[in-house]
Amino acid sequence: MQGIKNLTQGSINKQLFNLAMPIMATSFIQMAYSLTDMAWVGRLGSEAVATIGSVGILTWMSGSISLLNKVGSEVSVGQSIGAQNQKDARQFASHNITIALIISICWGTLLFLLAKPIIQIYELAPHITNNAVNYLRIVSTGLPFIFLSAAFTGIYNAAGRSKVPFYISGTGLILNIILDPLFIFGFGMGTNGAAYATWISQASVFGIFVYQLRWRDALLGSFPFFTKLKKRYTYRILKLGLPVATLNTLFAFVNMFLCRTASEQGGHIGLMTFTTGGQIEAITWNTSQGFSTALSAFIAQNYAAGRVERVIRAWHTTLWMTGIFGTFCTILFIFFGNEVFAIFVPEQVAYEAGGTFLRIDGYSQLFMMLEITMQGVFYGIGRTIPPAVISITCNYMRIPLAIFFVQLGMGVEGIWWAVCLTTTAKGVILLAWFVFIRKKVLSVNKKE
Repeated sequence: MQGIKNLTQGSINKQLFNLAMPIMATSFIQMAYSLTDMAWVGRLGSEAVATIGSVGILTWMSGSISLLNKVGSEVSVGQSIGAQNQKDARQFASHNITIALIISICWGTLLFLLAKPIIQIYELAPHITNNAVNYLRIVSTGLPFIFLSAAFTGIYNAAGRSKVPFYISGTGLILNIILDPLFIFGFGMGTNGAAYATWISQASVFGIFVYQLRWRDALLGSFPFFTKLKKRYTYRILKLGLPVATLNTLFAFVNMFLCRTASEQGGHIGLMTFTTGGQIEAITWNTSQGFSTALSAFIAQNYAAGRVERVIRAWHTTLWMTGIFGTFCTILFIFFGNEVFAIFVPEQVAYEAGGTFLRIDGYSQLFMMLEITMQGVFYGIGRTIPPAVISITCNYMRIPLAIFFVQLGMGVEGIWWAVCLTTTAKGVILLAWFVFIRKKVLSVNKKE
């Protein structure tokens, strides 16, 4: 097939590393959009950070929904490539892009129209609420760029060409870094300036993707971006991507409740701590997500080709890689939480509260990486439901746990402990589930 890499032969370690590094770097770049905004807006004060943080949960929810087509592309296109079916690979690519556009327009319109009642959930001061509503409405108009770029990224990852999304996303980040201080301080636009800078950067990323796919690459022998949806392909994409998108979207709903509770217990400082701390924690999350996505694409091809021994070896290799980094992040957050948080919000009361969050959350970092790595295994073999079941169950357990701990008099720290304990549980349970079923599911596709 044109423009793809065969992952069913060659060095497993080298292929995983070469595939994971650009994906991980791309994930860091997408995380850096938010962190860059936080770092610049942090100079305006903790109230401004709370403004962006309240919208951050909704942008995270939007990114979670876009995973339907990112994961749908990675698995459906990847498995078609592994099965040497170029026609299906092209059809899946076109269907994923079409579905991404439809969903993004509907979701973006909903957020724009309901911005004020949604933000009022947090019960922030009126001026913070008004700023957040304006910020959300600007961001919502750019969602088609995010959703379509996610689908493009999934297609390139499935083809083993993860460097392309990395370079394109990197270009967008550089533009965002340049525009943020210009719009926030130079034009005096404050938090709205951060929204406009991100909008322009994401639109540029989308434009470069279109140029790359239409005029630079012959990926999958070329394929139309939009197509009339057919039941067979649409059903397969929804079956693969919907559990993942649902998992992450429901996770965002849980975090909205926890943000509301954090705001009740600690005011805008409590909300700011949780949202900014979550962005910093994304250092661990995005690293493991990079390895997980690489593992998913690698396993999708090898599983479809019946190369079971390569599936097992790739799983073991990835566990070692993520385990080492998870240990590093645990040490960083537990012992240097204040210093890390102060990089983004230099206000003393803010970074001291944030340091407490990172210290508690640090105990679960290794288990978070375990959970996300195991998700890559399940996605690669086409079983996206088990990770969704485990994650949704444990995530929703955070609500009664947080309420219980708060009633015990632990305050906002009770919320942080609820997050830590449930994250640990997810990693342990998901690993045990795969160990229990692996002989059965892998023997089915084993190549004789």
